[in-house]
Amino acid sequence: MTQAQVMIAGGGIGGLTLALTLDQIGVPFVLFESVGVLKPLGVGINIQPNAIRELLELGITTEELDRVGLPTQEWALVGQSGSEIHAEPRGLKAGYRWPQYGVHRGQLHMMLYDKLLARAGASRVRLGSRVTGYRNNPDGTVTATVEQQDGNLSYHHGTLLIGADGIHSAVRAQMHPEQPPIHWGGAMMWRGTTRARPLRTGASFIGLGTHKQRMVIYPISAPDEDGLASINWIAEVTYDSAEQYPTGWFRPARVEDFIEHFEDWTYDWLDVKELLKGAELVFENPMIDRDPVPTWQDRNVALMGDAAHAMYPTGSNGASQAIIDARVLGAKMIAHGVSPDALSAYDEQLCGPVSQLILRNRGAGPFGLLDIVNDRCDGIFDDIDAVVSPEERSAFMADYKAMAGFAIDALNSSPPTIAAGATVSI
Repeated sequence: MTQAQVMIAGGGIGGLTLALTLDQIGVPFVLFESVGVLKPLGVGINIQPNAIRELLELGITTEELDRVGLPTQEWALVGQSGSEIHAEPRGLKAGYRWPQYGVHRGQLHMMLYDKLLARAGASRVRLGSRVTGYRNNPDGTVTATVEQQDGNLSYHHGTLLIGADGIHSAVRAQMHPEQPPIHWGGAMMWRGTTRARPLRTGASFIGLGTHKQRMVIYPISAPDEDGLASINWIAEVTYDSAEQYPTGWFRPARVEDFIEHFEDWTYDWLDVKELLKGAELVFENPMIDRDPVPTWQDRNVALMGDAAHAMYPTGSNGASQAIIDARVLGAKMIAHGVSPDALSAYDEQLCGPVSQLILRNRGAGPFGLLDIVNDRCDGIFDDIDAVVSPEERSAFMADYKAMAGFAIDALNSSPPTIAAGATVSI
């Protein structure tokens, strides 16, 4: 083989960000995606400032991001009584150099895909092609086994293979054949969007409820001329029995299936029942993750995104971390070439810390403040400062931000992950 080539298994947000990064730094690649036609699937996700920085440094503009989402101004945690537990500014309002965004996941996905086609060309993407396995070869190359939609197999050779193929990753299954099954902790989520008036600042991310049942609510579009925006919401209930997680994933659901848990959640600033009943579409998801693995690398093969670190969505880290993974991989290739050494450096930097983040999110992530409040007063309080002091609340959030990689001072002062104009010598 005369030229280095990276094979990417999976065309989700992480895989597309990696492809855009490789195009930016001059590394040939081919991306295999199992679906035959990409569509804008899903509802809202949050993208943290550390990941928005990377998208901007890829040449994506805030004007483009504004077309798929809305900059977040506030993060607020509210008890089931409707009283505030903790609130703080986010993104530019908090002093970050980069915004935080609430976006429509499918629209962001398609924006990245369209950007990739425009920059690298359609020949770099193979739709209807699923990587089902790999072989590290004696000559230092890697061969990917690819299954087409008609069931036929083909074999593709390259320098590196990156498994960005999600929580059900075939690449991870081969790399770690003894891994435990997917972990479900007993929580079910129903996700949807409703046209409604934004709450609080108009661009607030709100966590509402208890550690047993809660709502997450935030806008993913600017208001229209009638003052209505697309409001993303997640209704979550944790059950006492968690023996086996349900098999459905983004399965269409009905509000009637779960609204009973939120019938009485009515406040002077929000009627949860009316918000849910106005849903345009609803999906059901079990809240699942995978146990951390000791390494994301097998010689010329590495994992990224959910294939490496599927985690509970309690800290808005899933898509953000996948974007970070892609950029760190690119930086390590600049430093070490398109080589297993680059994968080793990537694995050393991220695998351990992100594994700890998986476990932290399993313990409720930033919503762990709800556990503290429930433990101390059963969630009922007149003065939150008497239950959890402002200093303790701020320290709790600062600790989480540091673990998740978006502590403000550290992020604002850090150099670019990939220097402007940097390329790989091949």
